[in-house]
Amino acid sequence: MDLSQASVIVTGGAGGFGSATVRRLAKQGAKLVIADVADERGEALAKALGNGCVYVHTDIMDEASIEKAVQTAADLAPLRAAVIVHGGPRAPGSTGPARTVNREGKRLPLAQFAHTVNVYLNSAFAVTSIAAEAMAKNMPLASNQRGVIINTASIAGYEGQAGQAAYSAAKGGIIGMTLTIARDLAPIGIRAMAIAPGTFLTLAYAASMTDEQAQAKWGPMVPNPHRMGDPDEYAVLAAHIVENDFLNGTTIRLDGAQRF
Repeated sequence: MDLSQASVIVTGGAGGFGSATVRRLAKQGAKLVIADVADERGEALAKALGNGCVYVHTDIMDEASIEKAVQTAADLAPLRAAVIVHGGPRAPGSTGPARTVNREGKRLPLAQFAHTVNVYLNSAFAVTSIAAEAMAKNMPLASNQRGVIINTASIAGYEGQAGQAAYSAAKGGIIGMTLTIARDLAPIGIRAMAIAPGTFLTLAYAASMTDEQAQAKWGPMVPNPHRMGDPDEYAVLAAHIVENDFLNGTTIRLDGAQRF
C-alpha cells in the first residue's frame, strides 16, 4: 500500500503505540490524522511532523466524533490506512483490575464489564466500520487495494490474568473479529489485520513509576529479548502490515515469546 498520496488515521495517536506509529507512517509520506483526547501531546506531535498532519480531538465512545476524525483524514487525501490503538476511560467506580468475584465475595458489576468492552472492542469496531466506509470510496491501487485497517489486540486476548476478564473478553473479541472483517471487506479491496502486543513500555506506566522501575518489574517476564517492548517495535510492524498487501485476516503476536 503506497501512502505517498494518502491519508492515515491513528486513534490513540498521541499515546505510546500511537505516536510511534504516526511517526513511522509519516516517513512514508502519508498525511496523518492524530485522533486522541490528549490535546497538548497531539497538537505538539502534529506540529512537529508537518506535511499536513493534523490533530483532531476524538472521543472514541462517540460515533459522531469518530466520523469527524475520519472525514478530516479523507479531506486531506484518500484514506488508505487506519491504525486503532486507543485506550479509554476507566469504568466509573473502578480502581484497577477486578476479579469476577473478589476476595471479599463481591462480584464485578456488569456495568464495569460492559464499559471495558465498549472502550476496547465496540469502539474499535466503530472506527473500523467508519474508516472502511470511507476507504470504499477510494480508487483502487494495485491488486484492487483500497485500504488497510489495523486493530490492536493483546496477548491477554489469548491468556488473560486474574482480574482481566473484561479486558481479555474485549481483546479476544478483536482477535475473533479480524478474519471475519477481512472477509467482509475483501470484495472492496480493504484488508483487516490485528497486532497482539505483550508487555510494552508505554505511557501507561509513567504515572506510577519510572522507565527503569517498569523495566525492572516487567522486563524479566519476557523470554527474549529480556526486556519490555519499545513502542517503535509496534510501529515497525504496523508499517510493514500497511506495506505488505498479502498480510490479511490474521492477528500477529508481538511479545518476545511471552506466555503467561
